[in-house]
Amino acid sequence: MNEILKLMNSHTSVRNFKDYPISDETLQELIRAGQSAASSNFIQAYTVIRVNDPEKRKIIAELAGNQSHVEDAPLFLVFVADLERARLSTTLHEEKMVHGQTEAFIISTVDTALMAQNVMLAAESMDLGGVYIGAIRNNPQVVSELLDLPDHTYPLFGMCLGYPDSKNEVKPRLPLEIVLKTDSYQSGNEVELLRNYDETMEAYYEKRTTANRTDNWTRQMARMFSKPLRPHMKDFLESRKLNMR
Repeated sequence: MNEILKLMNSHTSVRNFKDYPISDETLQELIRAGQSAASSNFIQAYTVIRVNDPEKRKIIAELAGNQSHVEDAPLFLVFVADLERARLSTTLHEEKMVHGQTEAFIISTVDTALMAQNVMLAAESMDLGGVYIGAIRNNPQVVSELLDLPDHTYPLFGMCLGYPDSKNEVKPRLPLEIVLKTDSYQSGNEVELLRNYDETMEAYYEKRTTANRTDNWTRQMARMFSKPLRPHMKDFLESRKLNMR
């Protein structure tokens, strides 16, 4: 296994950071690395906002379920799916952008996610660690107002970055037999594989150095998908002129 694969396979979320700053030069390197990610039709449909203001960080931390690392991390970024530049580009050529296209929404979301993963991988290559904060979507309207986001954009997730003070062990991933298929979505022994994976995850959670507990993967999924998932997002996206059609 080469060094890049070792780095990728060693990923784990980091929420506890040393009190070391991240320089502007390092941040710029990370963003440039992020920009090197693939982009559909080269739209580059993302904007990254560094949040330094302590009061804004405090509000976002509270909105995200009181995640203290949003306030404490040396660097906190918000990744914005951005179609506003596309709108501006159409006006430069005396055209009018068609609002609310599902494909455009997908492109902006995928572009932003790919860019962010490049940033995270680049950060880890520099001995930094971090964690995604999807919970900023608990109240995306307030986040948008805090960051002065225009229409045709929405805050996809945040990211805390810093030099790790502690790290959890790497979580075992789903078996390849479940996620890698050939020619079709075969159904077969998925239930057996999931039960075996549950046993692996139960052992992981029980032995984990920090925040150990009794749990498994299918139980987590059952809890998550047996209730509505941020049902406010549809109306919010429509208000941003990102309604689907």
